[in-house]
Amino acid sequence: MKSLPLGTTNMHEASAHITLRQVLAESIDNLNLSGRRSLLALLGIMVGSGSIIALLTIGGSAAEEAMRTFKDMGTDTLIVSFPYSADNRRPLPSTFDSHALRKAVPGISRLAPLTLHSTRVGHNGQEADAALVGTTEDLSRTIGLRLHEGRHLSHFDRRGTFAVVGARVAEDLGSQYAPLRADDLIRIDNYLFHVIGIAESLPGNPLIPITADESILIPLEGMRRLRPSPEISSVIVKADDADLPTLAESLRSQLAKELNGREVDVQIPQQLLDGLQRQANTFTYLLAGLGGISLLVGGVGVMNVMLMSVTERKREIGIRMALGARRRDIRRLFLLEAVNLSLLGAWLGAALGVAAAYGFIRLSGWEFHMTWEALPLGMGGALLAGIFFGLYPAVSASRLQPVEALRAE
Repeated sequence: MKSLPLGTTNMHEASAHITLRQVLAESIDNLNLSGRRSLLALLGIMVGSGSIIALLTIGGSAAEEAMRTFKDMGTDTLIVSFPYSADNRRPLPSTFDSHALRKAVPGISRLAPLTLHSTRVGHNGQEADAALVGTTEDLSRTIGLRLHEGRHLSHFDRRGTFAVVGARVAEDLGSQYAPLRADDLIRIDNYLFHVIGIAESLPGNPLIPITADESILIPLEGMRRLRPSPEISSVIVKADDADLPTLAESLRSQLAKELNGREVDVQIPQQLLDGLQRQANTFTYLLAGLGGISLLVGGVGVMNVMLMSVTERKREIGIRMALGARRRDIRRLFLLEAVNLSLLGAWLGAALGVAAAYGFIRLSGWEFHMTWEALPLGMGGALLAGIFFGLYPAVSASRLQPVEALRAE
């Protein structure tokens, strides 16, 4: 037992001079004396706190990785497709009056019809498989395609044999000593097309019906040279500050009318993004719950350590009470031990959780995104668990009767 401060005559007077720092130091000393039990409880809190932080961060990074490709589409894009219907087998048109559709459906900024054809192309003895995309000059600006060299398709190219080559196709058709360049000629079936542009690499997007790197863009009208009856398979639309659901319904009605009742499907990527975000939040809550279970296990460990400490220190508690210690002094001492244990576990768990999440994410090949909400959740949860599970042992210690406590061996 520590001696009373000088100038005091009883424990009541001494307790007024005991500072929080002294109580804190004494609680740390008691934890050190507990040895392995304190270490095991510390590990439980650390693992619980680290689990919450690691799982939330990994879940957030996984959600960001899943949504990254969709976000490139922007919030003003619509994808129109024409599913096959057994009730209406009328063929789709091979050309598209974009100007008339803009007038009929206000709110459209740009639109790019697509007609697709797979073929094999050649250049200087090199051959490559490519997706041939018949489209208009609006496609590049609609999907954000940039050029490495040359120029994009224009309105004046629609009657000619001009082509913009995707990055992967250009690489396959070129060689180390003779890369494909703008102004070169490539062979597509029995025609020579003039390369007017080489595109930069563009990440694939599941919502877009084409992969730009593996495609060759030619004028929409030029597809008739390569296919006897080409059909427009989809349309990519950029909205002009319009309400997307309303615009989608107007576009669906207008196209269904122009195509004699052919089924028209209009997808809004922003709605898909919102749905993915809701799923990501649900997934995050699930992971947080799993981490919370680990934290509860750590909290039970803290309670176990504190109850064992109360049992072993009954005689000490009785002596303190006999010398005048109040119940709140005993309660505060044991509660501070639990808080110190939890606080240290929270800090170590935060470091462990961030390190584990970073290592897992880097090994998975994802981009690391720190979920900052995970830190206060993990550390705050650990501290609350320590207080909650340490409160019962502290109250139990303060309710001991001095006579019974002094009899303990």
